[in-house]
Amino acid sequence: MSERIQWVNALSTRPSLEAAIAEVAATVRQSLSGDPDLGIAFISAAYASEYPRLVPLLVEQLPLKTLIGCGGGGVVGTGDRCDALEVEGNPALSLSVASLPEVNVRPFHIASRTLPDLDSPPQRWSELIGVDPQENPSFILLADPFSAQITDLLQGLDFAYPSSIKVGGLASNGAVGGQSGLFYYDSLASGGSLYREGTVGVALSGAITVNAIVAQGCRPIGQTFQVTQGQRNVILQIAEFSQTLAEEESQPTLTALRNLLQNLDESDRELAQHSLFVGLARDEFKADLNQGDFLIRNLIGVDPNVGAVAIGDRVRPGQRLRFHLRDSRTSEEDLEVLLRRYQREHSNPEGAIGALMFSCLGRGEGLYGKPNFDSRLFQRYLGNIPVGGFFCNGEIGPVGSSTFLHGYTSVFAIFY
Repeated sequence: MSERIQWVNALSTRPSLEAAIAEVAATVRQSLSGDPDLGIAFISAAYASEYPRLVPLLVEQLPLKTLIGCGGGGVVGTGDRCDALEVEGNPALSLSVASLPEVNVRPFHIASRTLPDLDSPPQRWSELIGVDPQENPSFILLADPFSAQITDLLQGLDFAYPSSIKVGGLASNGAVGGQSGLFYYDSLASGGSLYREGTVGVALSGAITVNAIVAQGCRPIGQTFQVTQGQRNVILQIAEFSQTLAEEESQPTLTALRNLLQNLDESDRELAQHSLFVGLARDEFKADLNQGDFLIRNLIGVDPNVGAVAIGDRVRPGQRLRFHLRDSRTSEEDLEVLLRRYQREHSNPEGAIGALMFSCLGRGEGLYGKPNFDSRLFQRYLGNIPVGGFFCNGEIGPVGSSTFLHGYTSVFAIFY
């Protein structure tokens, strides 16, 4: 009989870094019976001046083979009663540790200057990571928000590993001008390091499954449209989507949007004044598009002279879109819809061994007016599994078959 995968999380809110590390290490030693193959650490920006000491102190306390981590403006961990806790603005250290028999764990640090060109063959990208695409690894990625060139990295990884899950987030510090921190340790290579640039990550392959839930916090309004004219990030004309679209049905995007807004109730029209977004369908072949099938992007400008709308992404003629709204109530409803769907579509959703949560700094208590909302709602549907994570400057997760950098989103990685 093979050994089973184990996953534990330990959380400390001690103000002293030494005391926090001692507390999480003691919890891990008590809870984990197998070898600690992988550690994932998220540390609050309150410890920022002591970031260089984190890796040496952790590996002194625990015989970790691999460690990745980063600093965050807030930290997510699991409390004494197995309840998820979101610690925002106060000292906190969250450490997830896994025993992973029959799993290939491949850590890496990527400096942006080493990224291949986007027209390079897939082999160049797999050589950078050091994992054969046939292993179909899953990726956890933690990146510096300023230097990582994360969009290029995600496109390259999708190119080389098209069927792999990629999740993660951009390090945050909760303060303007502060430095972020990326943590990396590989017992088989150069030991421990603190990086201030690039991306740290780990590729997991073998006897492990990773699923993702990407809650973008929006709900669709109105009907589905199709882009009939567009240039780069400017949507010139759209038409209501149908299988037999006629050219004369097309109209300026701003005209269609104004007509849509007039049919909303008063509260939604008011919300649209400051929280209106565009969702782009990522699967061009899917007939019935559901909530979560759209990539949410900012509406960044309009041109009343031609009726065009500019958004924060490229568009192409034929692409389907829906307008979306976002507020705290919508974010609650969106996450619950996705969790219900996940529970319905997976045979054993509560059989997960652990999870990671990557949530935007704009969510949390500031959005909901109450603590621990996203993480507790997640546990309500998936069970009291260990959850670790942090509040990000941008969240990494899939929509359709591609991976994107998101905003105002909570991404959950679920491990089996």
